[in-house]
Formats: sequence, structure tokens, C-alpha cells
Amino acid sequence: MSDAVDAIVGQWTAERPDLAAGLWPVEVVARIQRMNRVIDKHLKAFATEHELEVGELDVLFTLCRSGPPYALTAGALIPAAMVTSGAITNRIDRMEAKGLVERVRDGQDRRTVRIRLTERSLALTESLIAEHLRGYAELLAPLDPATRATVAGALRTLLEENGDTSIT
Repeated sequence: MSDAVDAIVGQWTAERPDLAAGLWPVEVVARIQRMNRVIDKHLKAFATEHELEVGELDVLFTLCRSGPPYALTAGALIPAAMVTSGAITNRIDRMEAKGLVERVRDGQDRRTVRIRLTERSLALTESLIAEHLRGYAELLAPLDPATRATVAGALRTLLEENGDTSIT
């Protein structure tokens, strides 16, 4: 079976035969990039279907997986969302206006404000995550369990070796 990346490699090989042995990174990186576009398209459609933005889904899932009381500071959300403090503030403002999150003062330090899921958004998020995982499973369905484990391990190695060791 041949794909668009094979065509790209074939074109480069025809144009620059001297580079043929060095084109193997294109086979990996281009496929990761193309798969990322497939995932992004899937995620955007999923969010839109539920009248959310992708960034809002990210905040909902991050708060939900943090466990009770399902609240984090805006600063703690920044690394998970991979956005600036201004962007996270705007996102939280929009989500608060939609009734998805609420700002609550910390009981021990009133200067600290936590962003917390509302009861409605907690129920929504718990139902969305199951649906979200089914969608991802469908994307990965062509891979057998052993191949999925191999791909996950290889990607983990690449991320760790390239400095992406964040757990958020």
C-alpha cells in the first residue's frame, strides 16, 4: 500500500537520488504531521458537535482528571493548555460566561483563585470523555494491540529524548 508520503519520497528520490538514503526521516515526520492533522480535524469536529471549542475541551478534561474538587489555579492550567496566561484568562472568561467553570477563592489563601468545574460541566465532561475516547479508538482501530503498544512506546521515547517530559 502506498500513501502521499511515499509519493513525496518518490519525488525526492527521482529529483535527488543522492538523498535517497537520507529520506527516512520524512517517512516518519511527515506521517506524524499528517496524522496530527487528522486528529486535529477529528477533535475540532467533536468539540463543535458539543458546542465547545477545542481549548474548552482541554480545560474541562484537565479539571476533571485533576479529581475532586475539580479545581486548579489558572497558572496550573497554563502548562496543560500550552497557552499564555492572557490566553488562559480569556478562555476561562468565555467558559465562565457559558456556565462551564466558576472562579472560587481558596479557603486558606483568599488571594488564590481556583477555576472549578460547575456541577453541570462535571456531568457533561464525564459523558464527553467516554465519547472522546471512543473516537480516538476508532482512529486507531486499524492497529492491533501490539502495534499500538509499539507506536506508543516509540513516541514516548521520541518525546522524552526531545525534552517533552511534562506530565500536565
